[in-house]
This record gives sequence, C-alpha cells and structure tokens, in this order.
Amino acid sequence: MASKKTLNAKNLEALGAERLAQLLIDLSTGNAEAKRQLRLELAGALSPADAAKEVRKRLSTIQRSNTFVNWENRHKLVKDLQTQCNAITNIVGKHDPKTALELLWRFVELADSIFARCDDSSGTVIGIFHDAVEELIVMAAKASVPTADLADSTFSALCDNSYGQYDPLLRGLAPVLGTIGLEHIKARMIELKASLLAPSEESDRVVVPFNSSSTATYDHDVRCFGLDRTVKSTLIEIADLLGDLDGFTAQFTEEQRKNPQLAARIAQRFLVADDPEKALEFLDGADIDSARQLTWINQLEEWTDTRINALQALGRLEEAQGMRWQYYTETLSVPHLRDYLDKLPEFEDVEAELKAIDYAFCVENVHSALAFLVSWQAMDKAKELVLKRYEELDGDIYQILTPCAEELSAKSPLAASLILRRMIDFSLDYGRSSRYKHCARHFMECKGLATVIDDFQGHETHEAFASRLKQQHGRKTSFWDRVN
Repeated sequence: MASKKTLNAKNLEALGAERLAQLLIDLSTGNAEAKRQLRLELAGALSPADAAKEVRKRLSTIQRSNTFVNWENRHKLVKDLQTQCNAITNIVGKHDPKTALELLWRFVELADSIFARCDDSSGTVIGIFHDAVEELIVMAAKASVPTADLADSTFSALCDNSYGQYDPLLRGLAPVLGTIGLEHIKARMIELKASLLAPSEESDRVVVPFNSSSTATYDHDVRCFGLDRTVKSTLIEIADLLGDLDGFTAQFTEEQRKNPQLAARIAQRFLVADDPEKALEFLDGADIDSARQLTWINQLEEWTDTRINALQALGRLEEAQGMRWQYYTETLSVPHLRDYLDKLPEFEDVEAELKAIDYAFCVENVHSALAFLVSWQAMDKAKELVLKRYEELDGDIYQILTPCAEELSAKSPLAASLILRRMIDFSLDYGRSSRYKHCARHFMECKGLATVIDDFQGHETHEAFASRLKQQHGRKTSFWDRVN
C-alpha cells in the first residue's frame, strides 16, 4: 500500500482545493510556462471561446518574437508549443471543432517564423508541427467545413510549405476532401503552374542578396522554382490518391522513367490496377545497366522485386525464377535465395542450395560471403572461409565481423578467435581508442575460446598473440587497463 506522503492524485486531493490553489500560485511564481498553462485551464473552465482567445494571444506573441532559439533553450519553446497545441485540441476542440480547426491552421502557420530563428538540428520542433497537422486532419473531419473552403486552405498551405511542416497534410486529408476536394486542389495547382510560366515585370524582379553566382538571381525566379516543385509533387500525389495512373505517369519525363526506382513505383501502381503487362513495360524501360555500374542496390532490389511480381502475375514463372537467382548471384540476398528455393520442385531445392552455398564461398568480397554463410547457418563453410581467407578480413568492418564471430564461437572457436583478432589488430594498429573497450572484451573472448581450441592450425596461440600485442602496443595503457 502506498504511503500517504507519496505524490499521487489521491493524496494531493486530501489537501483540499484551497491549499492546492495556494500551492499552485507558489509553484507558478517566476515560472512563465506554468502561469500560461494555469491561465489556459482557467479560460477553458469559463468557456471554449475564452480558451481560444488565450491561445490566439499567445500564438501572436510567439510569431512576433525574434529571439534566436538555440539547442540549449529550445526546450522552453518546445514546451510552449506543446501547451498551445494541447489546449487547442483538448480544451477548445472538445466543444468547438470549427474554432479548433481555425486555431490549428494558425498554429502550423507559425512554422516559418519559428524556423527562421530556431536551431532544430534534432528535428524536435518539426515533429511538433507534424503532430499538429495530424491533429488538424482529425479536427477537419469533425468540423464539417465546406469542401471548397477546406481545399482552398489546403492549397494555400501546400504553397507555403518551406520547411516541410505540411508534408503529412494532403494524404491525411484525402478522405475528408474526397474526389471533389482533390480535383479542386488539382485545378488550382494547374492554374498556378500556368501563372508561373508568364513572364514577370522587370520592376518586380528583386536580386537575391548573398548570391555567389556571377549572374543575377531574382527572388521571383527562386519563388517560381519552389512553387513549380510544389505543383509537380502535389499533382503526383493527387493522381496517386485518385488512382489516376495516366495522370501519375504524365508527371514524369521519359528520361526520369528510366530511373529503376521510379519505374518500379509506376509499375507497382499498375500491378495494383491488375495490369501487369503495362507494369512490365515501364520496368523494361528502366536503365538497369547504369544502375548496376553505379551499384544502386536499393533501386535494383525494388525494381527486381517489382519485375518478379509482374512476371508472376503474367504466369512467366521460369523468368521470375531466373530473376531471383540472378539477383542472388549479384547481391547474395538471403530472401531472394529463399524465395528461389521455395519455388523449386520437390527434391531439387537441396541440390540448388548446395550450389548457392558453393557460389557464395567463391565470391570476391569475403565479407559479403561470410555474412551470407553465417546468416544461412552454413557454419562449416563459414569456418572454412575464415581459415582460408583470414588475411582478407578487414578489422574495420566490425558491423559484419562481430555478429559473425558470435555465431561461429560455438561451432568453430578458432574461426571466431581469428575474426576477433582482426578487429583487435586493426583498432590497436590505427589507434582507434574509442573502440578499446570493445577490443578488451574481444581479447577476453579470445582468451576464453583458446581453452577449447585443440589445434591452432598454424596460427598464433593465444599466448603468442597476447605477447605480440604487448610488444607492439604495450604503451596503449587505456586498452591494457581495460583488459586487466
């Protein structure tokens, strides 16, 4: 049972309203944030309109402020913004969704003025605005605003999205806007695009200061460039939301469609629309050779998976299998090999698996080979690979070597020990002091593994390894202190 002195709501209630009120006055003295929160609660107790009035006053004050906010005092701004947003949604929104929606639009509009004077390297502040947009979306569904008005507000917001504060807006509001609202925004974006093409008056062209280019850069051109990108991205998203495949693909040039990742994005939508032939057409138009030369693995994987799905949908199963095997040989992808084996006739998968393991054993990149063999639990082959190509292991690639050593320690303590030694040697040879604590742990692991190794097969014993380290790196006391 909790003590009556424990700080909880029940125990505090026992103090009585008068005493609690006095305590709140005392605690809020000198604490501007606490006072603001108390005023909001008092206003909310009177009426939502009074709470809304308090919020408006505070939002205006925040917008007028020009004090720079660095990482040290950012928490005060964050707390203030969270308090105002919570008041809008939890106090005003419960009774007056329409006013709460108007205040949320006003709240997110603060983003430009805040980011102009705020260090948000952590992404905390933009996260608050994204949360506010999510609340705005919920409130819009409750407020029953005319579709045209909501669409116009959305259009204006998207055109003033300098810091990405409205990024979640359009897709989130799509169910509320419906087809009519989305088409309304689309029409306004097309009008905006046409206006951007019109030449501007010379008198309206102001040179952008601090421009490093030898030619003049005008603010009109900069704004037009930004709005043109907004128009393009919005039309793409609207076409996607409306299921307008022709409108979606029309937003990309022929050259852009050669990008494997973009070709895959387009093809995926045709697959959803049950048109695998059209999907395959876009996929086959991608410039795969260039992507392979540039080793764009992520683009190739998405393109490969989408093309496999298209071939499957068309019943071209052998070609799909060929693609799975080809991608495995290029990347040693475990999921693609597993899919390949699963699709083989019974009893053929065993021979194919052995072939795949032998292939991995011989690839040029020893780290990729080792990672695959360990992941596939082909421990005998992994052990053989380490013993055969020990000198090729790069001790700097600890992300791969550490888990491989852990997996091999039970099956092959010698192979695990050799891997650990490579990481220790690298860190000490290159003076990577930040890794010494890990090196010390690896050293003790090697010592433990040595007790179960009967034959070091020509490699140093642990005693010889430790002696060599002492001779070469005896002065690196921060390492040896950790070992001792």
